[in-house]
Amino acid sequence: MATYKYTARNLASKKISGEMEALSREELSRKLRQDHLYLIDCKEAVSVNAGEYKMKLNELSSFSRDIGTMLSAGLSLINIFSIMIKRETKDKLKNIYNDIYIQLQRGETLSSAMEMQGKAFPSLMIQMYRSGETSGQMAQVALTMAKQYEKDHRLNKKVQSAMIYPIVLVIVTILVLIVIFVGVLPKFFDLFDGVEVPWITTLIMGMAKGFMNNWLYLLIGFLVLLIFLSSLLQVKSIRLWVDRKKLKIKKFGRLMSIIYTARFARTLCSLYSSGIGIVTALMITRSTIGNKYLESQFDQVIRSVRSGTSLSNSISDVDGFDPKLTSSIYVGEESGRLGDILTSLADDFDYEAEVASTQLVAIMEPLMIIILALIILVVVLAVILPIYSIYQNAGKL
Repeated sequence: MATYKYTARNLASKKISGEMEALSREELSRKLRQDHLYLIDCKEAVSVNAGEYKMKLNELSSFSRDIGTMLSAGLSLINIFSIMIKRETKDKLKNIYNDIYIQLQRGETLSSAMEMQGKAFPSLMIQMYRSGETSGQMAQVALTMAKQYEKDHRLNKKVQSAMIYPIVLVIVTILVLIVIFVGVLPKFFDLFDGVEVPWITTLIMGMAKGFMNNWLYLLIGFLVLLIFLSSLLQVKSIRLWVDRKKLKIKKFGRLMSIIYTARFARTLCSLYSSGIGIVTALMITRSTIGNKYLESQFDQVIRSVRSGTSLSNSISDVDGFDPKLTSSIYVGEESGRLGDILTSLADDFDYEAEVASTQLVAIMEPLMIIILALIILVVVLAVILPIYSIYQNAGKL
């Protein structure tokens, strides 16, 4: 159902403008006549901001599942999007669905209509839908995409959950330090005035005074540092270096390697199973991995495959993938079951990623608690040691 901007006249010949949803110009005219309005002119209202929104993984999964399910039930794409527009409550998604509906009415294919939405849909999804249109397997492709994005969403949630606890502990540590520096330590400044105190007390008191006197400058400096680091990450060479180091950190690097390998295997499997050539599939897959260091190595992989080298041998030179990927692809090539092997491999890596993220949390939880305890211990010692020294000197007197 399209949204029309219309101009009409009422019974008093007064011009009235507005917007109304209708399946066609004729239906719009009928609806207006029911309100005693007579259509003069109308045009379809296409949302300018529809393509500015990037759909989330769970939204992509829901989008594909709805299309796959309704196509399997025999509904046409125009009817499907008419239903999806009515069901959707989020304005940004509704605008996207409405724009696609309008393009479908104009005779565009679904993949072309999705491509017109700017960055709303990933290129992988558009290519997959295009292959489904060519092969006549749109329903199967849509359901495959639904499963893939659902798994990606679930895995991302697992990793995010794994990072929540350390982030909370860091925030708690910062808050505790602020309370100690602002609310506790200043009460001891006068007590220690003119008294010889240990170096640790001098250091902590200097930090507390510096924080109290310069907190605004420190806050501004922190924000500037964040902006500076964010800008640095936009530099290609620095981003490559950072993404490479991610894969070299113990435990965390192992987890990221598994996640990237699973993402690569599942995406390549979806494209390969849809009949897309292996070179084109690799070119699309490289942009979905999420690591610039790994992506930068795919130029050589694509050149090797084009020259006739097997995929398993070409992938073996990529630094950062799990070693099991190469051997599994080799087995798939030799047995002629590469698609099945990649699917099984991606599921296996998904499970390993969940286990690795759980282990990472199990390691980081006590580590962060120990760090917090050590910080508090240093502050307590900085206060207790001079007090103990004062009482000792008072006892001697």
